Amino acid sequence: SVTSFKVKSKLTTDDPDKEYVGFATLPNQVHRKSVKKGFDFTLMVAGESGLGKSTLVNSLFLTDLYKDRKLLNAEERITQTVEITKHTVDIEEKGVKLKLTIVDTPGFGDAVNNTECWKSVADYIDQQFEQYFRDESGLNRKNIQDNRVHCCLYFISPFGHGLRPLDVEFMKALHEKVNIVPILAKADTLTPSEVKKKKIKMREEIEQYGIKIYQFPDCDSDEDEEFKQQDLELKESIPFAVIGSNTVVEAKGKRVRGRLYPWGIVEVENAAHCDFIKLRNMLVRTHMQDLKDVTRETHYENYRAQCIQSMTRMVVKERNRKYLRRMQEMLQRYQDHLITQKDGC
Repeated sequence: SVTSFKVKSKLTTDDPDKEYVGFATLPNQVHRKSVKKGFDFTLMVAGESGLGKSTLVNSLFLTDLYKDRKLLNAEERITQTVEITKHTVDIEEKGVKLKLTIVDTPGFGDAVNNTECWKSVADYIDQQFEQYFRDESGLNRKNIQDNRVHCCLYFISPFGHGLRPLDVEFMKALHEKVNIVPILAKADTLTPSEVKKKKIKMREEIEQYGIKIYQFPDCDSDEDEEFKQQDLELKESIPFAVIGSNTVVEAKGKRVRGRLYPWGIVEVENAAHCDFIKLRNMLVRTHMQDLKDVTRETHYENYRAQCIQSMTRMVVKERNRKYLRRMQEMLQRYQDHLITQKDGC
């Protein structure tokens, strides 16, 4: 048997170094190792064309991932099928390296008939789980590449009265596979009161249809009030109403990223104008690790459990088949033996 107990060391000498074991530096060791290794994050963006997905991604990470993209005309969009494209970029900030992979879904929702257009997206997510499962089960597990999708930003059109059937179908098909964060696109086409009404309606519909979007973890009881307030505001911001822009304009003597209209300037990084700052903080500064943890501990574990159950069923089925074949062979031999005895008489 193993007995566990807690011991709080007491200083018995005048030299504190002699009473200092040193395990308090473990967080620093983990930090150094993590920074040296670097981090990776895979973000999927989905939604119909023209909702500002590419612009928002470039705005979020201050990079240009789509410089070689070919723009399609209306006729080409209608005939285009859903394809999956990957863009990978290495970003470094204050000595911390991030390998960012953006998975785009051009052609989604653009056809006349969009029946099951989400299927190729679901298949892609499953393929990444399958590849990771194979690598994890292999002999060489030292340098496994993690290409699992950690978060899916799903862009919802601001021009409808709420969620469209396609939105509901897509999110219900994928909510058990990936962390879905709904985005109310092109928020500068709506008034503040319209944004508020649409958010309330969309949250109600998400609950009504049983869609499981990414749930922010609850605050610990020892967190300060300011952090709890920020967490509450984040939860009430769903779906995030965003504006994307890579253009720098001048507003009140300052150069800011935004959109210039005849009636004024919409600032991307102004919390009074949109939820861009909240989304970026959530995605990068506060919840990136939790998104990865939920992917690993919930979505991937569910997939892994299904694979193991399926493999177990196949093994049992094969064992039963072999047993049945052996019994049939024994029965056949016994029948042959009886016939031989009968002929001998």
